[in-house]
Amino acid sequence: MYARVNSAYGRLETLFRRMGTLGEAAGILQWDASTMMPTGSADARSDQLATLKSISHEMLAAPETAELLDAAGHEQTTLDDWQVANLREMRRIWVHETALDGALVEARSKAAMSCEMIWREARPKSDFAAVLPALSEVVRLTREAAAAKAAKLGLTPYDALMDQFSPGVRAADFDRIFARLADVLPGMIEGALWRQNKDPQPISPTGPFPAKAQRAVGTLFMELLGFDFNSGRLDVSLHPFSGGTPDDLRITTRYDEDDFTRGLMGILHETGHALYERGLPREWRRQPVGEARGMDVHESQSLLIEMQVCRSFEFLSYAAPHLKEAFGGADAVWSVDNLTRIYTRVSRSLIRVDADEMTYPLHVILRYRLERAIVSGDLALADLPGAWNDGMRDLIGIVPDSDRTGCLQDIHWFDGAFGYFPSYTLGAMAAAQMYAAAKSADPNIPAAITTGDFKPLYAWLGAKVHSQGCRYDTPELIAQATGAPLSVDAFLTHLERRYLG
Repeated sequence: MYARVNSAYGRLETLFRRMGTLGEAAGILQWDASTMMPTGSADARSDQLATLKSISHEMLAAPETAELLDAAGHEQTTLDDWQVANLREMRRIWVHETALDGALVEARSKAAMSCEMIWREARPKSDFAAVLPALSEVVRLTREAAAAKAAKLGLTPYDALMDQFSPGVRAADFDRIFARLADVLPGMIEGALWRQNKDPQPISPTGPFPAKAQRAVGTLFMELLGFDFNSGRLDVSLHPFSGGTPDDLRITTRYDEDDFTRGLMGILHETGHALYERGLPREWRRQPVGEARGMDVHESQSLLIEMQVCRSFEFLSYAAPHLKEAFGGADAVWSVDNLTRIYTRVSRSLIRVDADEMTYPLHVILRYRLERAIVSGDLALADLPGAWNDGMRDLIGIVPDSDRTGCLQDIHWFDGAFGYFPSYTLGAMAAAQMYAAAKSADPNIPAAITTGDFKPLYAWLGAKVHSQGCRYDTPELIAQATGAPLSVDAFLTHLERRYLG
């Protein structure tokens, strides 16, 4: 892996290794802030995170870094393929980071942390007015950053924001994808609802489902998937997420004692994220090429597990007796047929993280449209709740009863993550295409899952996706793994087979 220490490229590796360590420390601090930090510590934590980001920014923006990148370009013929890819990723990160001055980096970090803390109190109270001033500051700084990055990258401001999460993918690509999905999905949803009304209705398990029991069965399935609790942990947060580092994985979920399905699927979703991080190439830890290949690929790994696999007949066949043991009740409730009806039920729901996979892309399309309008200034933040409700009615046919179940439900905007949402749908498309390719390469994968054996699936994912890190850009990674360019077709075919077949 390592180049000559005194070469320009070798000195860049040393620099990025230090920056990677700072980033890992910030990740643990951010996890703590979202799980167990006392609320009175928010201001101090905001300063800590902003300082770490400022230090990394100063290291990257130093004149010496630009000189090293230029010099390393002349050394490229002496580098192997991984090192060349690492240098490419270093340059990409450098371009993004040096588009902003240090003061803006620090201000954005502090504003996002402050806004997130206010959101955590405003969301349960459905109090959008309480968070509006803080969100306005986040948006102001986001627009400033977007304009600076756009000028340096030669992109539109929104594309410049999105490039942080889905490198190389542009709004024009998503416009085409979302236009097709918005055209096709409403009819498919109608068909799925019609079929559900004809079929036997699922028997709803009767609660309460104690959080302790939910955690026990969740950790059982995490270990089944391959999660190592010696190198990670499961906690509770207001919004489920996966964080930490590849060697110190931190995932969270939330429990509803009246409905075990939400917490369990949240755990499985976040475990998919965590195992991707764990499987990244160990020899390239703390180097750009050893990091996850964008949030679109990250979401593909969580959605492949949650949606493609863990809602399948094969997995539910294995899970059924464990759920019955955990929660008790009649055999009919825990039959694989009944669980399949529960876990593949289509509904016009309000909450994105609880949405079925057929309506989920429509939730993303709404957020995509709104955040583009917010960034461009076409939508005033004070009008966001009404625009959200109108969009939900038009796309999904249901209107929130409060801002808690409307525009306050997601953390992303309040944390400054504009441009993130489109990666969810790209991830769903990639997940369908990857799982189809995995089953084609190893037809024994579904049968193994019925016995609780995920090793064949993760052998394929590890070789084709996880171990590749950022060696390739997203389109090439998916083409290399699946043998075909990324397309919406595999996703739509999957939906048709599961819900309309």
